[in-house]
Amino acid sequence: MRRVPSTHLNSQVHRDRDVRALSRLALLLLSGLLLAGGFVFAARQHFAAVDYGYKSEGLRRERERLLEEKQHLLLKKEQAFAPARLATQARELGLKPLLASQVGTQNAAGSRPVSVAPALINPSVSFQR
Repeated sequence: MRRVPSTHLNSQVHRDRDVRALSRLALLLLSGLLLAGGFVFAARQHFAAVDYGYKSEGLRRERERLLEEKQHLLLKKEQAFAPARLATQARELGLKPLLASQVGTQNAAGSRPVSVAPALINPSVSFQR
């Protein structure tokens, strides 16, 4: 078996760069970055949607609570302004019911008569052309 002696100088080997392989690697890197960016964007959209869902549910519960409170306050208002309750509170304050003899009427002499429009008396008057 013949070997090359260890003192023998080898000639320099120059390899040609494969430009197509380098472009394929760059394209693969850009595609991977684009795909990863898409996943990050989709994840952010998903978590924002979940967050909005939780906020919406909280607002829905708050709205229901406020509607119940509104109904409760309207019921208390109706109870407070009920005629029977107002009458008892007025009696507690010392007020007495109004008697028929205390009610006066307005004089008819102070009022003027109502004028009748000519169109009501003769409807054809307003349609003359």
